[in-house]
Amino acid sequence: MHEQGSIPISDAGDKRWRYRLIAATLIVLSAGLHLAYLAAHFAFDLAPDEAHYWDWSRRLDWSYYSKGPLVAYLIRAGIEVAGPISRQLTQTDMWAVRLPAVLCGSLLLLSLYVLTVQVTKREKLALGVVAIALTLPLVAAGSSLMTIDAPYTCIWGWALVLGYQAAIRRSPWAWPALGLLLGLGMLAKYTMLLWLPSFGLFLLTSRRHRPLLSSFAFWAMVFIAFVCCLPILIWNAQHDWVTFRHVGGQAGVTENGGIRWLGPLNYLGTQFAVLLGFWFVVWVAAMLAYRPGWDQDEGRQYLWWLSMTTFAVFCLFSFKNGGGQANWPVTAYLAGLVLTANWIADRWQRRVIRTSVFAAAATGLLLIFCMHFTVALQPLLARISGKPSAKHPFPLRRFDPTCRIRGWRFLANEVDRVRQQLREEGIEPVLVASGWNLPGEIGFYCQGQPQVYSFGLVFGDRWSQYDLWRPNPLFDPEYFAGKTFVLIGPSHPCLGEAFDHVEPSRIVTYQENGHPIAQWGITVCRGYRGFSRFHPQVEKF
Repeated sequence: MHEQGSIPISDAGDKRWRYRLIAATLIVLSAGLHLAYLAAHFAFDLAPDEAHYWDWSRRLDWSYYSKGPLVAYLIRAGIEVAGPISRQLTQTDMWAVRLPAVLCGSLLLLSLYVLTVQVTKREKLALGVVAIALTLPLVAAGSSLMTIDAPYTCIWGWALVLGYQAAIRRSPWAWPALGLLLGLGMLAKYTMLLWLPSFGLFLLTSRRHRPLLSSFAFWAMVFIAFVCCLPILIWNAQHDWVTFRHVGGQAGVTENGGIRWLGPLNYLGTQFAVLLGFWFVVWVAAMLAYRPGWDQDEGRQYLWWLSMTTFAVFCLFSFKNGGGQANWPVTAYLAGLVLTANWIADRWQRRVIRTSVFAAAATGLLLIFCMHFTVALQPLLARISGKPSAKHPFPLRRFDPTCRIRGWRFLANEVDRVRQQLREEGIEPVLVASGWNLPGEIGFYCQGQPQVYSFGLVFGDRWSQYDLWRPNPLFDPEYFAGKTFVLIGPSHPCLGEAFDHVEPSRIVTYQENGHPIAQWGITVCRGYRGFSRFHPQVEKF
């Protein structure tokens, strides 16, 4: 094993720059491939989350119902900077919307390289960490889809770099910079808050670093992070603290569903699958090998606490939420990846380790290829999934998660046809969707990018940002009185009480190579009166 602070002969001199050049080449090449793919005609449509955040970017605010404002500002910046290029390449703003995700993915890889060099002093190992990260489907997805995870993981990675610089290298400038970064991360995703207790546990359990907990620099860092979060707090104070109730519901804290004893098992199984089995096993092995009390290296202890704490917190929450979403503990694996690579490097001479690493990397690359070119796998998936049936009308969706980000342009074109027919009657219709996940998609891909509203609350959907914006058909029916609506999504019996006339729904089915992928309803509703049974004053967020 290499001792902390030693520099192997193989990493000295010009070879360090060779590793850095190779790493930089891999990062730039990866970004270029992502950008080229997103510019191609076969690139996936925006995911519902991406389209939802795009809709936020049209109404910039201090915060939003379910998330902080950073994702909206990044999307708006991408459109302002690269919108014209995007429209030339894809006829939409899709390329510009996802541009920040590609940049965040590249910066995340760079942070992993820097962090590995900081902790291990081994440039060759840092190159290996970047190479491993490029074979992980979770990293590839985060570098293509503009969700909150793209800036969140990037900021977490650089917070790891600054945290090491502040606590272990004792650089005074790193503390305020770390505070700014943590505050920015909170504006991206609220689980950034977990970084602080993880860092605090490292300081608390290290006799040499424990005095930092009472230092001015530490509390100045905390104060700066808190100040950066004020936009979220002010916005929530103005909106009845809706975000806190939403997040509490997702975590299972505000629900009385009892204890889900199988939740941790589901959580562990999901994480095993996300990390392709092998990487989860070696991560666990690294956690055991470098656990406190058995390993004295302060750099590795820093990584251990910044990895294990996040993982353990979500494992505990799984008793309430049944396991949560697969991506929730993703940041646990950033520090964990460096530890895992270090564990593998110390055992690299073992043939089983080398063979397993290459096999896992090859599997990851194959899955990444399949993720981006799923159409080529449709004959095989169709054979596995079987023919459409009453129970499974869209069998491919059971095996291909990318189905949820395909067909939205097709749907928008069908909606535009209905809009044009109504315009020929002299009617400019109002567009409305049956739930929160549809308005962004319709608004993004329809001609002129119109505002689309939501009937989600009366259809049994959860609250969303669309229920807070005004004017709103549910809360301000007088503003929309007498107008004709085009409803996208499943119809509902309550429409009869809200409109003078509801036409039969037109069913639109999106297919690829003869395989049904998705289906929606389009319903023209004339003469809006409002929902008499909807009482917003007694509704709860």
